[in-house]
Amino acid sequence: MSDLVEHADNMQDHWWWRPGWRVGRHFHACHFTMSPHTELVKLAQLYQQALRPFSGLDLIPTPWLHLTMQGVGFLDVLSEDQVADLEHAIRQRLARVPTPIVTFHRPVVRREAVYLPATPSEPIASVRNQVRAAIAEVLGQDHVELAPGQVGAYRPHVSVAYSNSTQAAGPIVDAVTQVDAPAVTIVLDHVGLIEFHRDNRMYEWTRDVQVPIGH
Repeated sequence: MSDLVEHADNMQDHWWWRPGWRVGRHFHACHFTMSPHTELVKLAQLYQQALRPFSGLDLIPTPWLHLTMQGVGFLDVLSEDQVADLEHAIRQRLARVPTPIVTFHRPVVRREAVYLPATPSEPIASVRNQVRAAIAEVLGQDHVELAPGQVGAYRPHVSVAYSNSTQAAGPIVDAVTQVDAPAVTIVLDHVGLIEFHRDNRMYEWTRDVQVPIGH
């Protein structure tokens, strides 16, 4: 899996309503929540400072920094028993997976977000594969493939800002390129089973159950 991603030439609004989404609807997912990782938060904030002049970007507050891994489904189509069974299956599988150690450094400007790629990607992909296997076991293989947001190649990353308009990417690329920031390496020893909404032009979770990885 290649970790190399090129900058986009232009950006577009991230907040278009994807299929199934509407105001007030909550979603269940398995993502890494990043606010406990102080050094990563500081790195994100350095780049966000450079991005503040751009009104076309929504900077992500520290509590909502995350590394997207695997969507599960909308809460109104999952029963409490299914959620409980899925949590049990994920806990069992992730106890046997090596704990990812990954590095973040330079951001990439993409069509809908400015994000920090996680390298190497393979340790996180291994965790994701086990989560997907647990979803297939509890909810069925079709549920894995049809989960919203699973289209395209998987590139683990932490977004620092979302685009809220159509705009040229060049000035944004120039701004983050001028930031002098050190690389940050962190240990991802827990992953969150989260429930979130996007009512306020941000992903905000109302539940975050931390599941240990590798122990």
